[in-house]
Amino acid sequence: MERYWNPEIECMPHEDMIMLQNERLVAQVKHVYENVPYYRDLMDKKGVTPTDIQSIDDLHKLPFLTKNDLREAYPYGLLAKPLADCVRIQSTSGTTGKRVVAFYTRHDIDLWEDCCARAITAAGGTNEDVCQVAYGYGLFTGGPGLNGGSHKVGCLTLPMSSGNTERQIQFMRDLNATILCCTPSYAAYIGETLHDMGLTPDDISLKAGIFGAEPWTEEMRREIEKSLGIKAYDIYGLTETSGPGVAFECSAQTGMHINEDHFIAEIIDPNTGEVLPEGAKGELVFTSITKEAFPLLRYRTRDICVLTREKCSCGRTLVKMCKPMGRSDDMLIIRGVNVFPSQIETVLIEQGYAPNYLIEVDRVNNSDTLDISVELSAEQFSDTVKDIQRAEKELAGAMKTMLGINPKIHLVSPKTIARSEGKAVRVIDKRKLH
Repeated sequence: MERYWNPEIECMPHEDMIMLQNERLVAQVKHVYENVPYYRDLMDKKGVTPTDIQSIDDLHKLPFLTKNDLREAYPYGLLAKPLADCVRIQSTSGTTGKRVVAFYTRHDIDLWEDCCARAITAAGGTNEDVCQVAYGYGLFTGGPGLNGGSHKVGCLTLPMSSGNTERQIQFMRDLNATILCCTPSYAAYIGETLHDMGLTPDDISLKAGIFGAEPWTEEMRREIEKSLGIKAYDIYGLTETSGPGVAFECSAQTGMHINEDHFIAEIIDPNTGEVLPEGAKGELVFTSITKEAFPLLRYRTRDICVLTREKCSCGRTLVKMCKPMGRSDDMLIIRGVNVFPSQIETVLIEQGYAPNYLIEVDRVNNSDTLDISVELSAEQFSDTVKDIQRAEKELAGAMKTMLGINPKIHLVSPKTIARSEGKAVRVIDKRKLH
């Protein structure tokens, strides 16, 4: 039997949801216009005032917000509440060291945790469950979001964070964890480690997993389900809009239901910005209609996907999004971390290398790998293996500081990376993600 955390909202007739969205959107646009000078300027430039927005039909009149705006306005430029009303920040990695910082009031955290509670309940979670949260804690939204959602549902929560896999398995066994929350690649690694320890899914009590923060395939889902003996559910979110819980999978697993009482979703043509009809493939745009401290209107996620309102067997009426099919920018998601080629270029230049490089991303044993080949100049080129190894190690350390993950660096001879007449091919992504 399908479980709902908030059936009144999750199964609300579409007409009623539109009325709720209209009311919240009108209030939110007024709130943002009056309290966020940065966005007010964007609206003024477009010749739009809050009175022009009477319903979601007027949403297209509002200007877009992009990641670039968030960087320009860093840290406080998009804040819509006094700092005295804010109780927390969460953050993503930045492309050139400048992070995206999102602010939360107590009410914002309450609503976010409520969204995560819906996801846990949709995966079968109740107050009888033991929920092991192995997403990273700290500035990353994964750990705090699912932790709060788990508390709301009433699960016994194991705030494990990521890493120390043998200890994860020990707690999983000793405390009979039934739900695992982490990145899909880490879930796959836990499954492998379990097997390496001579254990099988029969030795653990897991029944479900809630996995997100990075792209993963249906094949990977099946492998994880087999190695851990569970049903694996997808979850979607962005730090900019709150974190995980913007959308979540139900038992039907034919897409993720978007929490439309908090987020209005649009699909646009990434080149023209034109709003596309339901079922069309394009870039996903979100408008936060309940956030107090950091409400983003028409935020371009750069994720390419499709929305559908086809009736779902789970009974929820919330619109569904498919798994993101790619990006409309050059961002890579590697082991749950956002990586931009521009970050890599910045480090190379700072370290005295020319920006002739090639990034190769692959997935080996369900874990992402990042290899960066960097061309040496004639002056830098040295035949001694020791010199090159030392330089590779130093560069790898600088990259880890910028990216937050360990890449494998390969310093190569001058003129060995192919030149291109057009746009340079900087990235080869070998992962089969769709």
